[in-house]
Amino acid sequence: MKLMIIGATSAIAHEAARQFAADGAEFFLVGRDPDKLAAVQRDLDVRGAGRVVLHTLDLNDLAQHEALIAAAYDAMGALDAVLIAHGTLPDQARAQADVEATLEAFTTNALTYISLLTLLAGRFEQQRRGCIAVIASVAGDRGRGSNYVYGAAKGAVSLFASGLRARLSKAGVAVVTIKPGFVDTPMTAHLKKNPLFASPATVGRRIYVAMLKGEDVVYAPWFWRYIMWIIRLIPERVFKRLSL
Repeated sequence: MKLMIIGATSAIAHEAARQFAADGAEFFLVGRDPDKLAAVQRDLDVRGAGRVVLHTLDLNDLAQHEALIAAAYDAMGALDAVLIAHGTLPDQARAQADVEATLEAFTTNALTYISLLTLLAGRFEQQRRGCIAVIASVAGDRGRGSNYVYGAAKGAVSLFASGLRARLSKAGVAVVTIKPGFVDTPMTAHLKKNPLFASPATVGRRIYVAMLKGEDVVYAPWFWRYIMWIIRLIPERVFKRLSL
């Protein structure tokens, strides 16, 4: 398998990559930090990766996305699958007080995904096979007062991927939406941990299976599907009074 991972230095993406490396997959890894990318490359080489190509880019530079995807196809010859996994957890209080902070968070967590998905969709539709997976979040299932900026961005990704899935299914291309709950990663290091937190390895393995099977919407771990089902059922007049 020839796999492109965008946001390859994230803990979840790295764990998913380890699963594919054991199968001898070839990788085109994209990230901002060349040192962290090199560390991921060394790890995947040890774990059996067939080949690892690195590409450094600030993904918020939307104008570079077309060149990025062209570089991936030039380097790999073809792509069987793509995992888009980058993102940040914005400071909700700062975003509430600063329009620029809100728009930056939305650009990172939503607009970059929409840009990349639009460009990749055309390629995969033409080749009529493959899998595109995106990491969204359970936070996108319903807006909560404590993190609605992040949730709105991830909700946009989920909705966009849903429409894209309907379009590309006719061409034999799977679009997989991954919705993790709380995951113990550097991005959530400042949050108090509780029993609902999963390890990156658990989520990474679930992503690996979902991509191989071409599943549609995956909650990781599985129990979040039912937690969010209950949360979505709460009437708005009650929900707005909750401290969530």
